[in-house]
Amino acid sequence: MHSELENPIKTNVQFLSVDEAIKQIPKSATMLVGGFGATGVPEYLLQGVIDRAELQDLTIISNNITKETNLNVLFQQGRIKKAIGSYFTTNKEVVQAYRDGRIEIELLPQGTFSEAIRLGGSGVPAFYTPTAAGTELAIGKETRTFKGREYVLEQTIFADVAIIKAYKADKAGNLIYRKSARNFNPIMAMAADLTIVEVGEIVEIGELDPESIVTPFAFVDIVVQREEL
Repeated sequence: MHSELENPIKTNVQFLSVDEAIKQIPKSATMLVGGFGATGVPEYLLQGVIDRAELQDLTIISNNITKETNLNVLFQQGRIKKAIGSYFTTNKEVVQAYRDGRIEIELLPQGTFSEAIRLGGSGVPAFYTPTAAGTELAIGKETRTFKGREYVLEQTIFADVAIIKAYKADKAGNLIYRKSARNFNPIMAMAADLTIVEVGEIVEIGELDPESIVTPFAFVDIVVQREEL
């Protein structure tokens, strides 16, 4: 058999240590972080961000900043300048920091939040949604009426970096997820200039069921195999 047939998939995905991967993140980055509550949060990569002290004034785009996660550690260290997401009221200290002017918060309804990320990864700059029409969340935003219903124009989301968590990767960089840990991770992989993935296991090409692959390697830049924290 010809050697080119033994490994027919050639990609630009890099397989790096956590330190090597985190060095690729620019200072003051806008960063998508996967997770829903504490599920699907890339804790290992976030620990790498914590360990790189020069990463300051971060804009974090994540569903929430749950106390049980390393995102809360970054918040406690004062390294998050702005947070964009849906459920920051789950952390009363974040709410108080906002009231004190120590952190900026941009709230988006969860459906709007997920669609903004998905469309940002698809190259769409903005979209209309009826969600939040007539509420304080629509103040300052363009609105239009379609078929007698008011809609709000929302900007889509595209970040400098996405750090996400997957279950397994193959050596091409294709990803599968485990149950509800899938949450925001797949759409975030599409919506950043640099996508860094933490996985529990890296397998040979062909070992993943093609029908189970959720994120193809085209959306992945760096894969890091998780070690025990």
